[in-house]
Amino acid sequence: MSDLAELLPDAGALRAGLASAGYLAGDALATALLLAVRMGQPILLEGEPGVGKTEAARALASTVDTPLIRLQCYEGLSSAEALYEWNYPRQLLAIRLAESRGETLRDADLFGPDYLLPRPLLAAISHPGPRPAVLLIDEVDRADDEFEAFLLELLADAAVTIPELGTRRAVVPPVVLLTSNRTRDLHDALKRRCLYHWIAYPETDRVAAIIRARVPDAAGWLADRVAVAVHRLRGQPLTKPPGVAEAINWATALHVLGLSTLDEAAIGSTLGAVLKYPEDIETVHRAGLAALPDA
Repeated sequence: MSDLAELLPDAGALRAGLASAGYLAGDALATALLLAVRMGQPILLEGEPGVGKTEAARALASTVDTPLIRLQCYEGLSSAEALYEWNYPRQLLAIRLAESRGETLRDADLFGPDYLLPRPLLAAISHPGPRPAVLLIDEVDRADDEFEAFLLELLADAAVTIPELGTRRAVVPPVVLLTSNRTRDLHDALKRRCLYHWIAYPETDRVAAIIRARVPDAAGWLADRVAVAVHRLRGQPLTKPPGVAEAINWATALHVLGLSTLDEAAIGSTLGAVLKYPEDIETVHRAGLAALPDA
């Protein structure tokens, strides 16, 4: 970690690195990520969808100049699917080759390192360094309780157990980021092993700055107008208020269409880039489109 201490001596250095990767983080988030890197402790990032949790992991990996290994969680995800699988075609080929030679293979011959295909968790544990990989366990709240319990060994010991091969411990433990949209509460045992940071919707000026960084070819006025409009959309009773990702998408759509103003016609024709439910689009139309951007 001494290399990382030199690379990231303080939160300001990390914040600058994230900015170079196109991610504009506040002081609190930069400090939280710095602690995760320097302390070697997992961090749980929570927040509404679209506030930049996943992008924070990508930007952190870019800043540290290390691989990002992502595990997308979903209902029914098993530990085996996240950890490893066996190369069954290669095993079958080995069996047939042995049979043609009149040989008999033992289980140990077939279930060894040569036939192991790492999935994200094992790949992160096995990363040789010199810098730790960034392991993103994305939307952990979508996984089942059983998988959450399985993660405890990984988070506590930077180790995983493969029944056929025993326990694998990380030579260079990964920097682990978990994200959650809070579709369900996570267990206290998991939270105890993690640092924590809530990513809120950024202020309007920060959203505008993010849009300018991510859509650099767009006209200067566009970022400010879209940021204001998105802020006002969040004040309406929507099923899914727009996040930063939707703001970037909306600005991109307006730029692609070559629109020179953000009026009712422009908003009405592009609402599908920022709102994803027909009920929300109807709500905004009822409230009136003219009040969204600044005049």
